[in-house]
Amino acid sequence: MKEKENDVKLKFKQVSQRDTPNTKLISNCVKAFIVGGLICDVGQMFLNFYTRIGLDKQNAGTLVSISMIFLGALLTGIGIYDKIGDFAGAGSVVPITGFANSIVSPAMEFKKEGFVFGVGAKMFIIAGPVLVYGIGSSVIVGIIYYLVTL
Repeated sequence: MKEKENDVKLKFKQVSQRDTPNTKLISNCVKAFIVGGLICDVGQMFLNFYTRIGLDKQNAGTLVSISMIFLGALLTGIGIYDKIGDFAGAGSVVPITGFANSIVSPAMEFKKEGFVFGVGAKMFIIAGPVLVYGIGSSVIVGIIYYLVTL
């Protein structure tokens, strides 16, 4: 019985190794690095522009976040951000534009179900858990920091 079980495991391992597609790890990392870097360059260009027109660093940073979220949402809405994501993988997900994409994509997908039960209910289906855990963990860290510094 044990021998038959080991044969099945060995055969499964051989089949899965044979049929698993080879990943292009280096190529994927380079694409992610380049596209993520380009997205960050666009953000830096916005920051340079906003500070050049006379805004202080804090207000310029706020406007950069707003601009990048808008740009990510716009590119998602017209179907370009998905193509960028297919090419760059994680390079398009990590920056703030990926956050905008994760909100706009489900909203567009469920638009036909109406604004309340479609767009409103499904908008945060992907970004919601990230927000909940991000905010929750920051509150916990803040409480710990407060208690340690008493």
